[in-house]
Order: sequence, then structure tokens, then C-alpha cells
Amino acid sequence: MNFLFALLLLAQSDTTAINRFVQAEMERQHIPGLSLAVLRGDQVLLARGYGYANVELHVPASDSTVYQSGSMGKQFTAALVEMLVDNHLLRLDDSIVRWFPEGATVWRGISVRHLLTHTSGVAEYTDSTFDYRKDYTEDQLVKFAASRPLDFPPGERWSYSNTGYLLLGALIHRVTGHFYGDLLRDSVFQRLGMRDSRVISEADIVPNRAAGYRLENGALQNQEWVAPSLNTTADGALYFTIRDLTRWAVALNHRRVPSAAALDTAWTPVRLNDGATYPYGFGWGIFNQRGHLRISHGGAWQGFKTAIARYPESGLTVIVLANLAQAQTSAMAYGIAGILDSTLAAPQLATWRGPQPPAPVVDLLRAIATRPDSARITSRFRRFLSPDLQDFYRAVANGDRQWSLAGCDDVTRRGISYLGSRIAYICHARAARRNGGGGGTLISVLYSSDWTAAGVEGYGY
Repeated sequence: MNFLFALLLLAQSDTTAINRFVQAEMERQHIPGLSLAVLRGDQVLLARGYGYANVELHVPASDSTVYQSGSMGKQFTAALVEMLVDNHLLRLDDSIVRWFPEGATVWRGISVRHLLTHTSGVAEYTDSTFDYRKDYTEDQLVKFAASRPLDFPPGERWSYSNTGYLLLGALIHRVTGHFYGDLLRDSVFQRLGMRDSRVISEADIVPNRAAGYRLENGALQNQEWVAPSLNTTADGALYFTIRDLTRWAVALNHRRVPSAAALDTAWTPVRLNDGATYPYGFGWGIFNQRGHLRISHGGAWQGFKTAIARYPESGLTVIVLANLAQAQTSAMAYGIAGILDSTLAAPQLATWRGPQPPAPVVDLLRAIATRPDSARITSRFRRFLSPDLQDFYRAVANGDRQWSLAGCDDVTRRGISYLGSRIAYICHARAARRNGGGGGTLISVLYSSDWTAAGVEGYGY
């Protein structure tokens, strides 16, 4: 009895610490409403809302508040594709031209696997040339995508592509004759009892639907309007509640949907043409947190930010849904995991002693952005660089930020590989905005044993 009482007290203290953390972050980031679920294995430790789902009507957020998914919905599109593979309706290495003859001149070397892993080279449709207020048909969106040249040969590199998942939705439609949202409803949502999950609809009455917001010059504004058809694409146009996503998390624990073999594939880093791997699978990022495996994904769309993070070694799952475009939901999920397991202490929140990098991280970023040939980086990382990546590094390094080293983790024995290099150290540096209320960017540099940088990852906090 005393042991059980001690466990109860520990759980209560963890919940109290999480509540304090979430409330402090909501105040710092000016988040109107947020819903959170925390699981250890199949046990739901916490599932509740904070703040307001609708500011104008003063409707509190809860575990049944409905949020837009953003790209967190990609894992569901990927699961549906893998279910079609399991049913022998398509193969991962099939050429997509089989179903998209309008792309025959540009997409001939692209496979279904390339689309799932963001290695297709298909140009991003959501750029400055795209009209978000036009009600495109699915076929028009496919033709629009097919009119763009590839950014790189398929499989040569990794570059996040909403277009790839839009095409997967259209491919599902052409393979089965059914809209991907209907198939998700019938084969995933209904099967798992996810009663509130569905494709976005502006017209339907959706109980408990949250309003999405954005901050403009410090003032809260409603989300911007887009054409209704753009809220039906397979790159992240779903509605979810925390209550439903706990069911999804438990199903993943038991490898119920999709199959166990399919999940193994989805959670395996993609292998590029030269044999190097990149930490992304099928709709999931396959990275690490303080050297421990983290399978996660975020989302952002129309005034909503979302994140799910799974930690197989500790059995933790953290899901955060918020109704503010600028909310740092991924960083919050990582921070909550660190509250529950100190070995996961999020580097934007923790500082520790350990190995030291040969040069400050900010100096490395500047060298990569301006003089990559002279930067101390692997040749594979140098080939992986793109102008967009260099622009990002330049903006972070040259902005009005205060840099501090959180610490370096010795991961020599963890067997971590990044772009073909075995990783020995991961160093984390915080680039805090001097006048930004404490927020900033967390940069993680992955080094080989001789302190040559093999890659850089980052997120806002």
C-alpha cells in the first residue's frame, strides 16, 4: 500500500509540473487554447485542455476540442498508403507515372516510396506562385504540380514536400476510386473509435471545433481564409481531438494500424541513392532527443500548430494541439517528455557539462552559410546543402540573438547515423531572441568522432 501511495504521489507531482510548464508556456507564447495528452504505454497520464478553444465566445479548450492537424496528418496518409500496399493494390517502388500520365515527362523516376519520404524532388506547390483562394479540383492540383521541374533527381536528397503528400492523396483516389478521406474514415478512424476525426469541412457543423488564430504585431487575429478544396488534400487537412489521438497512440503501441511490418518500414530512416540515411520515414521524423530515439511529427496550418512525439525506450507519448500559428508545440512536447524522464531533458530548457565542440556553433553555421568549402563538415553534408538551408543557417547565425551552449551529449554507443556518418557527439546551442520574450531557436549539431559536423537540426522554442 505504501508503495502504491508513493507511485500516486509521484504521478501527481509529475502532472502538477506539467500543468505549470504548459501554463507558463501559453502565457509566454500568447497561446489562446491548447489541448494535451500524455501517455506512458497505454496509460493516459493526462488529457485535458487549457485556455480557450474560441476566444470570441469564451469557450474553454478540453480533451474533446477539435483542432486542424496540419502536417501531423501526413502519418495517416502514409498509413493508408501502406494498407494499400499490404492489400497488394500498389507497391512502394512502383513509378507514380503509372497513375499520373500527366507527369510522364517529369516524374518518370519517382516512386511511391519517394513521395512518402520527401525524396522525390517534386517542387513545392505552396510557394509564391500558388493562389490559396482558388478552388482547385484534385486533377487541377496534379496538373499544377506536374508543370513544375524537379528540384533534384529522385532519391538524391531529402527536402520536405507538401506536394508529395498531395499527390499521395490523389494517387489513393486513382488506385481505389475513393476519396482518401472516406477511406481513412472507414479503415482507420471508425476501426479505432476515433469518432471526432475527419477531413476538414468549412460547411459542416462540427461540434467543439476550435477557432484558429495568429499573432500580427502582437495582436490576436483570426486565421486567414483559404479555398475550401485546399482543406481536403492529403498533406495535412484533418480534424483531430486529443481524445481521439490517444486511441491512435495506443493502436501504434500495439501495431494495430497499419500492420507491424508497415510500421517498421514507416519508422526506418530513408536511404538515399548514395547509401546515406536521413532521419525521416513515412510521415514520421526518426530523430533522437539527448541520444534517445524520438519518433515525431509536427503540423502547422490556418492558425493551428500540432505535435506528436513518441519515445519507444521510455514508452512515453506526448501530443500537443494549439490554436495559434506561432505556437511552439513541438518544443513543448519535448519539454514535457523531459519532465517525465530526466534522460530526455529538452536542451532548450536544460544546461549540462560535457564535451565541448571545437568551435562555437554559431561560427560553424556562419561558415556553412557563407564558406561551405572551408567549413569543418563532412563531404556528404556539403553535398546535401541547398540554398534554402544555407539561408536558414545564415538567418539564425546573423540575427539579433544571444547564443549559449546547452551542452553536448556523448552518443558514441547509441549507434546513431546521419547522412552516412556515425555520430559520436550531439551539441545543442540556444539562439535566444534578445527582445523576443525568451523564445528562440535550438540548434543541434551532429559530429563524428573527430568533431567533423555531419548535419544540423533545429526547432523553435
